Amino acid sequence: MLHPVIMAGGSGSRLWPLSRQLNPKQFLKLTDEKLSMLQSTVMRLKGVETADPLLICNEEHRFLAAEQLRQLGKEKGGIILEPVGRNTAPAIALAALQLAEKNQDALMLILAADHLIEDNKAFHTSIDAAIPLAEAGKLVTFGIVPTHPETGYGYIQKGASLSDRGFEVSRFVEKPDEATAQNYMQSGDYFWNSGMFLFRCSRYLEELQKHRPDILEACKKAMASCSNDLHFTRVDAGAFAACPEDSVDYAVMEKTTDAAMVTLDAGWSDIGSWSAYWEVSEKDENGNSCEGDVICQNSRNTLVRAEHRLVATCGVDDLVIVETKDAVLVARRDKVQDVKKIVERIKGDGRHEHMNHREVYRPWGVYDSIGSGQRYQVKCITVKPGAKLSVQMHHHRAEHWVVVSGTAKVTNGDKTYLVSENESTFIPIGQVHALENPGVIDLELIEVQSGSYLGEDDIVRFEDRYGRVAKEPLVPGL
Repeated sequence: MLHPVIMAGGSGSRLWPLSRQLNPKQFLKLTDEKLSMLQSTVMRLKGVETADPLLICNEEHRFLAAEQLRQLGKEKGGIILEPVGRNTAPAIALAALQLAEKNQDALMLILAADHLIEDNKAFHTSIDAAIPLAEAGKLVTFGIVPTHPETGYGYIQKGASLSDRGFEVSRFVEKPDEATAQNYMQSGDYFWNSGMFLFRCSRYLEELQKHRPDILEACKKAMASCSNDLHFTRVDAGAFAACPEDSVDYAVMEKTTDAAMVTLDAGWSDIGSWSAYWEVSEKDENGNSCEGDVICQNSRNTLVRAEHRLVATCGVDDLVIVETKDAVLVARRDKVQDVKKIVERIKGDGRHEHMNHREVYRPWGVYDSIGSGQRYQVKCITVKPGAKLSVQMHHHRAEHWVVVSGTAKVTNGDKTYLVSENESTFIPIGQVHALENPGVIDLELIEVQSGSYLGEDDIVRFEDRYGRVAKEPLVPGL
């Protein structure tokens, strides 16, 4: 049986404004109307004998990741939380150490949560071809059959044949220039580096011990003091922060003598930019890819994604236009790599549009910041059935709640009472309070905050069923 290990870290900043730091591309419905990229990664394994996936993600994404796995009924595999990012070699080491506790020779199928694979049957065939090589002790990577001379990917040069679709790895090469990529394409010996792998836990740990013992030692220390909370495994933050950063390619695959490659021709893309997204999207007769309420007049080869309103184009070519509730991106398709620089400018200017959408997901539901002024802020809050916000208080703001639908169970100081549709309640500054949905349908309410300071870090938590601490960096509030 295979043990899928899905790496779901990363911010996906090149897909801003759709991808944000607290809701990056792996959790978005980009290529499927019903499933996120992460969920698509899980579901494409249907038909392969696997255990529930083990997920590795950032601490700040834990509830979003858990909810998406829960929706698929795949939450039993667990989620390892990285307190800080240390690249793929340490992340895979954490998973290998955890799986090895039960079976040192467990076969790990390492997948990225944000890749597109259009042909699942071909993907399964490549997995089947990789299993015997991994069982024989090889560290197998999947080489994508190139469709064009791509300069944005690393390449793998195949060596001697090991099986029908398996080869020794001759070498890994960095992202080439256009002329070199063209030569690679013509030779037939080079394949795109997919970042997907299959190997035994024990073999990966052995090779890591041989080539990067410092990484392995740090990961062992981090796992030795880990704690389990619901489906989450929290590693020791200090020990993991001391771990060197390195990719699995540099740390192990480029150094081992047991690297193997299985070819994969399955309509693969890492959706690493808006231009890549345009390439894999359905297009009209003029090459336009349109999603949402879009009118294209005399426009060609343009990507338009409208999330919340009508977007119209007239006489434009080769553009990317993405509209969200709080930001609009307009870029030439051949300049979308610079979107990352826009995100850096937003951060540098002290803005927040890189962090969150207007809609912010929480373990209990979601809220939408629909309006604000100097001394007020208005939110639309949706609380899932049976869910409860933390018991908390605020030093600088009061809150007025108006129930739109459902029933709210409100704790307001030493009183607890129900608030029904079209009823309201007031929470004074400094009052300990909580909000709960005791019903079986969503609770929707309007919250009006007023006060001298309305920042989301004005919160003191006294009790929280989701294990959140009193003040949590990056994910404060509610």
